This record gives sequence, structure tokens and C-alpha cells, in this order.
Amino acid sequence: MGDTLDLFRSLSEVIWVTFAEKCYQLLLQVPQGRVTTYRELAKALGTRAYRAVGQAMNRNPRLIEIPCHRVVCSNGEIGGYALGVEKKIELLQKEGVVVKGNRVEGMEGILYRFSSQ
Repeated sequence: MGDTLDLFRSLSEVIWVTFAEKCYQLLLQVPQGRVTTYRELAKALGTRAYRAVGQAMNRNPRLIEIPCHRVVCSNGEIGGYALGVEKKIELLQKEGVVVKGNRVEGMEGILYRFSSQ
């Protein structure tokens, strides 16, 4: 029984890493000054697992390389960030994204949609 449980845990970790890496690879396509959403990333991956995308962003081990600060909620709200919401807003504003009241302004004009959808 213990071996089966260990195998299941190992398999679950591999599946999670693969999902997270797919999220990160897609996110590399989003240019500075643009944002995408948890939903758009999930759709591009062929799933509705928006929360799993959010977890992948939160667990991003390479914050400098993988710009997870560019992922926001579908309604324009900033969402979470491993280094705090204030830091996420600061990074977005440095890239030219206008944020007011923890919401991205002009979302439709800067929303990045993945072409494979």
C-alpha cells in the first residue's frame, strides 16, 4: 500500500510540474505592457482550471524570468502575487499598465489572448 501511495504522490508531482511549466511557457508570450488572465491561460491549455493556473503563478520559482505579474483576473482586478499585490502593481505600472483601485484600466486594449484558442 505504501509503494502505491508513494507512486501516486510522485505521479501527481510530475503532472503538476508539467502543468505549471506549460503555464510558464505560455506566459513568456505576453509582452511588456500587456496582461492576460488566469482564464485566458487556462483556455489556451484546453482546460477550465483557472485556480490551478493561479496556483502555478503563485508557486513560480523564477519570478524574474516568468512574468506572472502580467496575469490578472478576468474582471481586471489585480489578483494575487507571491511578493504582494503592491509589488505586482508596481511592476505593471513600470511596464505602462494603468492600475487604479487594484484594477487594470483599459483592460480590453491591453489584454493578450493566445492565438491557439
